[in-house]
Amino acid sequence: MARKLMKGCAAVAEAAIQCGCKGYFGYPITPQSEISEYMSARMPESGGVFVQAESEVAASAMLFGGGCTGLRVMTSSAGPGISLMQEGLSYIAATQIPCVIVNMDRGGPGLGNLATTQADYFQSTRGGGHGDYYVFTLAPSTVQEACDLVQHAFDIADKYRAPVIVLGDATIAQSMEPVEIRTVEPVDCDRSWAATGHDGRKEPCAKLTSIHRKEDTLGEMVYRLHDCFEEMKKHEVLYDTYQIEDAEYVLVAFGTVGRIALSAVDALREKGIKAGLFRPVTLFPFPENELYALATNGQTKEILVAEMNLGQMVYDVELAVKRTVPVSLYNDHCTFLPLPSEIAARVEQLAAKYE
Repeated sequence: MARKLMKGCAAVAEAAIQCGCKGYFGYPITPQSEISEYMSARMPESGGVFVQAESEVAASAMLFGGGCTGLRVMTSSAGPGISLMQEGLSYIAATQIPCVIVNMDRGGPGLGNLATTQADYFQSTRGGGHGDYYVFTLAPSTVQEACDLVQHAFDIADKYRAPVIVLGDATIAQSMEPVEIRTVEPVDCDRSWAATGHDGRKEPCAKLTSIHRKEDTLGEMVYRLHDCFEEMKKHEVLYDTYQIEDAEYVLVAFGTVGRIALSAVDALREKGIKAGLFRPVTLFPFPENELYALATNGQTKEILVAEMNLGQMVYDVELAVKRTVPVSLYNDHCTFLPLPSEIAARVEQLAAKYE
């Protein structure tokens, strides 16, 4: 597909179609209602199925059922809707059904507001439903990256038979940027587990369930999921860096704030302050080993975490660096986008301590 100016919601939807998504089940909620609107027209054109559910609860159940067939399926929502989906996502995780969930984060708790925020970090990275599980989580910082990561999410979901969350926000959802959306064939993986019926064969139909009445079978399932998560940690961690080679002050930020922090680094460099950016792309698994190596390289003096919430990712950063360097938090704006100059000013305050 040629480079084209598209709004984030439409671009994400088209990216999913171009990598083989055949089922979309959702319920409209700002700031991502345009994903459902776009899918309602494009899914039938591309040989897929679009269903507007009667609620987010129903959408997660349809996602579960559609995923059981082995086809690529997706839903999308925002914070309050994702909350309603948590029971279904817990069942999906336990049954090991691959699917993609796009969350265009909005203000909360409760109905909150429609502003850009990053308040759903814990919900996404800690497995928002009940039980022992995590959800692979990707955080784009641009519309183009959102398209690329949605397609990557389907590959990860198929590879590990697991739900994958793409955590965006209102800015990514509603911004218009030039994008190039690739057409990608689904990865070749085992789908013999899928519930496709007898199809004329004598073999029994697949049995997919999250019910394990005996303690030993439940334990086997939980440890099977644990082994899957450990493999993700070994092989699937993604992150981006900028001006990090000689950085004395490291900004850690994800998503839209990571994009803003990049401009802050440029401003600081112009003033002679050696700043750099470490941007986690996978929020789970978190790039803890890579961040620890950066914190212990002998030149990093302090880390500043910038995020649009009351402080959530900062805990993962503190765990990763193991108190080897000081970690500060910049989060003055929970529902308003910070300016690069504001983040830069905080780093200047930190640097003044070492003069």
